[in-house]
Amino acid sequence: MSSSPASPVPPSTLLSVSAPPAAVPHTLTEDAVAIFTGVLLISLGVALFTAAGLLTGGTAGLAFLLHYATGLGFGKIFFVLNLPFYWLALRKLGRAFTVKTFIAVLLLSLLTEMQSQWLQFAQLQPLYAAIAGGLVTGTGFLVLFRHRCSLGGVGIAALYLQDRYGWRAGKVQMAVDCCIVLLALWTVEPVRVAWSMAGAVALNLVLAMNHRPGRYMAV
Repeated sequence: MSSSPASPVPPSTLLSVSAPPAAVPHTLTEDAVAIFTGVLLISLGVALFTAAGLLTGGTAGLAFLLHYATGLGFGKIFFVLNLPFYWLALRKLGRAFTVKTFIAVLLLSLLTEMQSQWLQFAQLQPLYAAIAGGLVTGTGFLVLFRHRCSLGGVGIAALYLQDRYGWRAGKVQMAVDCCIVLLALWTVEPVRVAWSMAGAVALNLVLAMNHRPGRYMAV
């Protein structure tokens, strides 16, 4: 009697299942380059918003409102507004995150104060400034977030809520940003608020699509 043919081996058993590679922490040099890159991109977005008289969300949005209302430099206001948020960062996100965030905020404050000496726009259409500024700024935030860093304020709260509850940082920041931009209706004409809303949406779409739990783990 001939033996029955062996049952075919399921294809799935032929494939070796390997564990995902262990995350490799960023080096100090990589963090430094990333912080400079992210802040430089964000400062370019701020320059586009400022030149077009637009606003954005988060702590930067509040700084813009106070800048337009008082004439004080954006960088100085932005630095001071972020001071209270370092307590939350230190307690909930760790010392390394807090130190990197402080450096990023200080660097952005300095760049925005000096940038007018290096960059000027002869002509700038508001809708272009809103969309381009939002995308550039969102990319800068993405670089910072992926190196466990932020620009304080809402960014700290958004990252904490993502780590703690799994809420997407981009969606949290988008909701807060839109509320802050809407507050500008008290002091800014509606058309500028509309362009600013477009910029806030562009900024946070970058984060919502590219910075979500399970897609990238920052170490």
